[in-house]
Amino acid sequence: MNPQELLLSIKPAKEFFIGIDSDGCAFDTMEIKQKECFCPNFIKYYKMQPVSKYARETWEFVNLYSMTRGSNRFLAVIETLRLLSMRPEMKARNFTVPSPASLIEWTKKETKLGNPTLKKYAAEVNDPFIAQTLEWSLKVNEDIEKMVFGITPFPFVKECLDKMITMTDIMVVSQTPMEALKREWEENKIDHYVRMIAGQELGTKSEHLKYGAKGKYPDDKVLMIGDANGDLKAAKSNGFLFFPVNPGKEEDSWERLFNEGLDRFYSSTFKGAYEEALVKEFKTYLPEHPEWKS
Repeated sequence: MNPQELLLSIKPAKEFFIGIDSDGCAFDTMEIKQKECFCPNFIKYYKMQPVSKYARETWEFVNLYSMTRGSNRFLAVIETLRLLSMRPEMKARNFTVPSPASLIEWTKKETKLGNPTLKKYAAEVNDPFIAQTLEWSLKVNEDIEKMVFGITPFPFVKECLDKMITMTDIMVVSQTPMEALKREWEENKIDHYVRMIAGQELGTKSEHLKYGAKGKYPDDKVLMIGDANGDLKAAKSNGFLFFPVNPGKEEDSWERLFNEGLDRFYSSTFKGAYEEALVKEFKTYLPEHPEWKS
């Protein structure tokens, strides 16, 4: 069964549907994964040692502290290299930022941006940058498996799941590899709350919501919970509602969802002024441009 058919096969069992992002949203895993696993390997595999300070600063801006937070890892590589190539420090140090042209080409024709599809593509094209990127990505997964464990969900996540479960079909909507998602949700004994765990292998977040919920539930009975602009876009591209988990204020966000957000969602008073105020506040946490450009 292909990813689209797998998502389409989900039949409504409850009146409402909620999609939940995992990394940085349900779990406080973004910082440790990005700073200890993704970024050190980015510096190593793309040979950024001469400009490691700027590579780290740029990687963390793209993946943690900006509008692109939560992007697919391969799109994050492209964006980080793009921003690095614009930094004057590169020219001052006579450092040539590698071109991700072949990776860009792949991302334009593939939506399931994961290691399995990249591995297949690498075998077809025999491109050094693609091979390098695959090697980097595999090592990231290996390091995450060794490094990231024992991390519990944010406070009020389980309370929210308990409140949702009687009326709601719940799905994990993420760009994290499914192996890591399943491990984290099972480790914390909260996997039984969800109908499906959808990771990068099943397509984009927008596709997860489209094939998992669109047309199966009224649009105003579908809610996406996320901590990144990509989560907001995935919800709105399908005409669904969005509840933000504000970066750095995750506990407060989940408590607000528990105390008022879910009640508004279930009573049809979420859409409109309430949601608009939430989104307006959320956007203040995610700048579009890095400080070094100003």
